[in-house]
Amino acid sequence: MKFSVEEGESIEACLERIRQAGYVPTRRVEQPVFTEENGEPVPSGRTIVFDAKSAKSEH
Repeated sequence: MKFSVEEGESIEACLERIRQAGYVPTRRVEQPVFTEENGEPVPSGRTIVFDAKSAKSEH
């Protein structure tokens, strides 16, 4: 399952949301976000996505 850090949400709040949903984060992926200014790509932020697995499957 994938969980994205929402706009205005802290990473810690996202991790808590993952735990409350019954999942355990397994991997964090950050990707840059670009906008185009004067025909050139300019970094404008980043997206953070957590891969998670069900907490029930851990033994």
